[in-house]
Amino acid sequence: MDTNGATTSSTASGGSTSKSSSKKHSRKPVYSRFTQQELPACKPILTPGLVIATFTIIGIIFIPLGLVSLSASEKVVEIVDRYDESCVPSNYSNDKLKFIQNPSINKSCVRTLTVPKLMKSPVFIYYQLDNYYQNHRRYVKSRSDKQLRSVSDEKSTTDCSPEDKTVDGPIVPCGLVAWSLFNDTYWFSVNSKTIEVNKHDIAWKSDKEHKFGSNVYPKNFQSGGLIGGAKLNSSVPLSKQEDLMVWMRTAALPTFRKLYGKIEQDLQANEKIQVVIQNNYNTYSFSGKKKLVLSTTSWIGGKNDFLGIAYIIVGGLCLFLAVCFILLYVIKPRPLGDPSYLSWNRSPAGHPN
Repeated sequence: MDTNGATTSSTASGGSTSKSSSKKHSRKPVYSRFTQQELPACKPILTPGLVIATFTIIGIIFIPLGLVSLSASEKVVEIVDRYDESCVPSNYSNDKLKFIQNPSINKSCVRTLTVPKLMKSPVFIYYQLDNYYQNHRRYVKSRSDKQLRSVSDEKSTTDCSPEDKTVDGPIVPCGLVAWSLFNDTYWFSVNSKTIEVNKHDIAWKSDKEHKFGSNVYPKNFQSGGLIGGAKLNSSVPLSKQEDLMVWMRTAALPTFRKLYGKIEQDLQANEKIQVVIQNNYNTYSFSGKKKLVLSTTSWIGGKNDFLGIAYIIVGGLCLFLAVCFILLYVIKPRPLGDPSYLSWNRSPAGHPN
């Protein structure tokens, strides 16, 4: 019996089995140009000419854009008046919180604003709050969008605590956002003639049509012991309460402006505007500030110098870098290498082009 032959045969058989087994369980992917990222692609070589041209083009485009943006911003006429401290009587100057929390004290205040330039209609009226964190997580979540949309979800107040319900039933609209609705009011007049303030179409169209229901009415709102802000007319549906819609769009930053209304008449230069302010809203407990803003707009929006300045700085920096690269290339040039030696221009080992 040829035992050596049997051994050799069995060894060969075992070796082929292990090879086929390792090949079967191998995690090595099957070669393809796609898996090996060898498909044709645009791989630009950053030559000095290309870099200099790119920086120059960016500078040539950005600087004029910045100048145009700055010019548009300069054409916006804006009046900003901080009134939270001026509208507190002198005998309460050291205890503003006591003043604002006392309902028996008259909160009316008269301010005089001077129009610096001709303000063409529409003139937008904003109230600005500083140091007011509407983006606080607890505050932002304290609302019920389901309840705002549909009367059938009136009892959906899970996230609205502590302003979720009263002994008479659920609060509509519930939550801290609605409860803290801004309630200062403004009346305007010029030469003893009242200026009408248009408060229609100050909210987003999508809010009026989709987020606030036409069959949802305020219920049990601001009826508790602690009043947070403005009250709502219970006979008017939420889809018509535009002040509420504007307020419910919470701000991302602690300083923000919200639209109060529009003046649809021109305000002449040097005119004196008498503003009667009802100073109701409490910002004194957290050292907040209140400002009244009157502003026109341009094609770029309200007054905002940042965009124009940013364009000019970036454009100027790009032109400066372009000049530096030109000087460097002229004074101390470097020869370019042969692109054929780049990895993507050579065939991979064992795989012809």
